[in-house]
Amino acid sequence: MAASGMVPTDKAPYALVRATGDLAEGAAKLAGEVGSTAVEAVLAGANRVARRKGAAGAMGAMRPKPAEWYAFDDKDQDTPDWYPQGLTGSDDSGNIGVPAFIVSWYFKPEAGERGIRVSFLSPTSLKYQHALLVVAAPDGSYAPIDIHAGGIACYGDLLYVADTKRGLRVFDLNNLLDLRTAQNDLGEAKRVGRHGGKLHAFGYRYVIPQTDFWKVAKAGPHFSFVSIDRSGGTPRLITGEYQDKKTDGWVGRWDLDLAGGEPVDAFVMGHAKIQGATSHGGTWYLSQSAGAAANGRLLVYQGGEPVTRPFPIGPEDLTVQGGKLWSVTEFRGKRAVFGVSL
Repeated sequence: MAASGMVPTDKAPYALVRATGDLAEGAAKLAGEVGSTAVEAVLAGANRVARRKGAAGAMGAMRPKPAEWYAFDDKDQDTPDWYPQGLTGSDDSGNIGVPAFIVSWYFKPEAGERGIRVSFLSPTSLKYQHALLVVAAPDGSYAPIDIHAGGIACYGDLLYVADTKRGLRVFDLNNLLDLRTAQNDLGEAKRVGRHGGKLHAFGYRYVIPQTDFWKVAKAGPHFSFVSIDRSGGTPRLITGEYQDKKTDGWVGRWDLDLAGGEPVDAFVMGHAKIQGATSHGGTWYLSQSAGAAANGRLLVYQGGEPVTRPFPIGPEDLTVQGGKLWSVTEFRGKRAVFGVSL
């Protein structure tokens, strides 16, 4: 029977090894052809608008409700194809010059795979913009990435994306590429890659090619979520495993800049259905889901037994921004980025 509640465990099974391969070369080839833009510029010209305190059904029976939340627009609320998963922000990055959140989504249908995307969202203007994440080859070709993207974390210009069975994919925000600069037709929503001498990304204007890969050294551990703890002397990257029914999901922390190897520490969380985890100021926060119709829970560990706090329906990844704890909800008609007190 698994131990209960943030119990230290062996770190060796979670060691990471670098596997860059030709990813950086492929990304450089594409970036050299298209040209990059900045997150700040993307947000200034973003094409979608979130609603402050929209999609109130996401809050369910939560009392008190969060002081602030931002709901995605009607099109993104209604789609049965795309589901929000990961969350990070400008405070994690330290390099993004305006307040911003970044949300990862995965494409659910088996047919017509469109990979994963991220949304850059401004809590100031409420404007947001999607970008497709791709893997590029040295010959200039590129393709979508078929993973769950259950968690993301941005440190500096590097965006870490959880790849469930493999480890952590890395994307450099210096390679945030605007396909319009290459005079491409963005209307071809069913195409990706090079066709007829033009570049396509399922109609998306922006793409970000993968530049690096940290793979699990030995198969077995799952990487379900990612976050960053900037509250100590050395920033740390946190990642761990969702378990649907078992309670032996793990969580570990690595010093940043990431150099691979074993984590600094690792723990068994002792709870099923943990969708996100982060630490801040010596306290652990675990986001626990309960399906599409019931409120989740926030488990707070300051030593001993956890304090349980109310959470919205379908809570996912966690991040700390502006002195608050933030998460994103995933279910159709209930999709929002929300913040609560630490």
